[in-house]
Amino acid sequence: MRRGILYTKSALRNFLFWSSLAIIVNIIIYYLYGAGDALEFLGGYVIELSLSVDNLFLFLVIFSSFGIPITYQHRVLTYGIFGAMILRFVFIFLGIAVVNRFHWLLYIFGVILVISSIKLFTKHNETEEFKGNFFMRFVQRIIPVTNKIYGQKFFVRINGHLWATPLMLILILIESSDIIFAIDSIPAIFSITTNPLIVYSSNILAVLGLRSLYFLLVKLDSMFKCIRYGVGFVLMFTGIKLIILYFNITIPTLISLLIIFIILLFSILFSLIID
Repeated sequence: MRRGILYTKSALRNFLFWSSLAIIVNIIIYYLYGAGDALEFLGGYVIELSLSVDNLFLFLVIFSSFGIPITYQHRVLTYGIFGAMILRFVFIFLGIAVVNRFHWLLYIFGVILVISSIKLFTKHNETEEFKGNFFMRFVQRIIPVTNKIYGQKFFVRINGHLWATPLMLILILIESSDIIFAIDSIPAIFSITTNPLIVYSSNILAVLGLRSLYFLLVKLDSMFKCIRYGVGFVLMFTGIKLIILYFNITIPTLISLLIIFIILLFSILFSLIID
């Protein structure tokens, strides 16, 4: 109980730190590059923040389904953040280079986001998907996996042979699920801006801030049952915003932000009312 309280307090402190840093970065962008870029940073930050909420609940289901103690969850999430920073760097800068060369890919991204939103509305049981994850099956074929956890170790040597522990499998599962979520969230931010520095900085600061709140969300996961649907509507909106670019219709960043805020606000309110 005491350890859970400490994790919650630490989560709040870390979230306040990363949120404050995001505000400072936003102010610096405003003074250096103007209100337009600052608004784009804020838009990218809010989109990633809203889409990453569902990712955290996904992590909660993963840890719960495999019975990983909360003591070891912190270590897995810490390494997961480093992996997310590297993978998103590759995704963002490669994605922007491709989009700048082949602008029509934005329309395809839009269709992907709309399809993802529909899947989010219809998907109910995720646990079976985790246990049949391609990356996990691949790892289990190339390296033996122990049946028990060895402290916070990812690998152990048994009789001179290297074995992966369940923590390593969970880390791979979280990283692979993060790749899947990045396929949704990064194109969504492209609906706001394709400036690589703004996309990456807003993306990473949102990821760092929200993941630090994981241990608080563990306690609140049953309170916001409609968040999933709110995230689905955000995905659908950003997808439609990209698709209508084909018809030379653009939605201003400020209007996009207001719509996203309203969607998230209503999803939280409905969660509280239904509960």
